[in-house]
Amino acid sequence: MKEIELKLQGKIKRLTNKTFKFDERVKDGWFSAVYFLKTREIVQKYRPNYIVTMQFFQKDHAVLCGTDEVIALVQTFADDPSGLEIYSLKDGDQIEPFETVLTITGPYQNFGYLEGLIDGILARRTSVATNVYNVVKAAGISGTQKPIIFMGDRDDHFTQQAGDGYAAYVGGSTAQATHAMNEWWGRKGMGTMPHALIQLFDGDIIAACKAYQETFPEDELSALIDYNNDVITDALRVAREFGEDLKTVRLDTSRTMIDQYFLRNQHLLGTFDPRGVNPELIFALRKTLDDEGFNHVKILVTGGFDEKRILEFEKKKAPVDMYGVGRSLLKINIGFTGDNVLLNGQPQAKAGRRYRPNPRLEKVELQ
Repeated sequence: MKEIELKLQGKIKRLTNKTFKFDERVKDGWFSAVYFLKTREIVQKYRPNYIVTMQFFQKDHAVLCGTDEVIALVQTFADDPSGLEIYSLKDGDQIEPFETVLTITGPYQNFGYLEGLIDGILARRTSVATNVYNVVKAAGISGTQKPIIFMGDRDDHFTQQAGDGYAAYVGGSTAQATHAMNEWWGRKGMGTMPHALIQLFDGDIIAACKAYQETFPEDELSALIDYNNDVITDALRVAREFGEDLKTVRLDTSRTMIDQYFLRNQHLLGTFDPRGVNPELIFALRKTLDDEGFNHVKILVTGGFDEKRILEFEKKKAPVDMYGVGRSLLKINIGFTGDNVLLNGQPQAKAGRRYRPNPRLEKVELQ
């Protein structure tokens, strides 16, 4: 693996604070579509002095991410990168459909084989950033912005965690589940207890919480309360045991299960879906905690949350304090396209495509 520290000059402000790590086989074209490699050979033979402008765009309203990474890629693997002319928007910029986000001008054979890699970086990072942005927006419609914890570690290959965590940060999530997810922007991962910890204490949530508190006394105590599928009973048990030391309770009830609270109060059933974590369960939990004086305890919900589900909770004003979201944030639903649109400074592009100047682009100087 090769490391390159991104050094940008001019107006572009770098958001990441770490070096990028690239596989050295990029230089050999290992990750490039073969037709780009063949085109490079042909151009070197027949059109070595021709200058092209390649522009990149996508087709949605989105939050752009990946530009720093792309610029580092070009700086690392393009031939004579200082001879290229690059204009770019910044990570975190909100972009319109078909808006040009990046242009690269220079001899095609010096950088053209990187086109697919650039598309892929922008597609993944922008998709994650936009997904997170939309979820964060949904979690704030009630007037109070609820934090979003990025919990995508179990939903994708672990090698993607650093870039995905950075994209989530760009989208508005400032709490991540692993240290790797924080690598590019300078924090450590956060988290408390999984179901496995309670299982190892024979299902005794009190014993598990005591062990956690004794081992990590500097941490705020957050109890996972759905292990026994009786969140209100277990929340009260933990709150009565730990009092002011208990800061948060987390619900992660499976969508295939109905909490014991509803089985004890079947007169409540019939007007809503009682499975999993649902607003009615949150209302009951909040009321029970408040009635016993545990107003300080916050409620964190996890398990299958996405933008639509969070909107449902927020529209009903469910008393959730934080959302933990994973899989839905990693859907790659934004694709980028790179097109050669100028040849030696003159319009030349396939039918339906044209050079789209964008005054928002800022010049990047590579070293």
